[in-house]
Amino acid sequence: MKTNAAATTRRATWLGAIEYVLLAIGATLAVWAVIVWLQTWHFQRLPIPESASAVADRARPREGPRHAPTLPPAPPAIGSWLARFEAPSVRLSTTVLEGSDDGTLRGAAGHIEDTAFPGQAGNIGIAGHRDTIFRPIRHLHVGDPLLLTTTDRVFHYRISHTMVVNPSDVYVLDPTERPTLTLVTCYPFTFVGHAPQRFIVRAELVGEEMRPPRE
Repeated sequence: MKTNAAATTRRATWLGAIEYVLLAIGATLAVWAVIVWLQTWHFQRLPIPESASAVADRARPREGPRHAPTLPPAPPAIGSWLARFEAPSVRLSTTVLEGSDDGTLRGAAGHIEDTAFPGQAGNIGIAGHRDTIFRPIRHLHVGDPLLLTTTDRVFHYRISHTMVVNPSDVYVLDPTERPTLTLVTCYPFTFVGHAPQRFIVRAELVGEEMRPPRE
């Protein structure tokens, strides 16, 4: 009887320890999920900054011409604000930050390095996670409009086609003759773990306009 009682006590102790560990893991995951949600919420609500020209005009002395030489803009730092991307047909609106590393994509869409920047000729690559920021793009169709807003311009695109490729098919980010926007996310959308393919949305520029200055 004593042996059975001791075994029962040991079993209860182990079960209590396992329960404690599982509760700790669950609490850690819950905290991590809240942190990710708050980070995403923060980045999605970043306002569109003023253009560099507007800031310079406001800081420029009122009297006399400015004779200082105009320097070329420095490349944006990883994680800095680049644009706002919108897909009205699926109610998607997200901040686009510079870079496509995991830290950047955790809270926003990311501009893929070594692709064109908004306003430049060529192919602009933007990446996003399929289970967070880019979840709605599974519902995009050919002909749907896309918008990319920078500090001073609004670029209008229209989807020309979608496709599924392998991760090694980096040709989808090659430079293009016409101004192009390429969205990249993992595929299949419902795959558990690291998805084996990539879902590509390709859109062409159909128009652009100046963004009205802020009052």
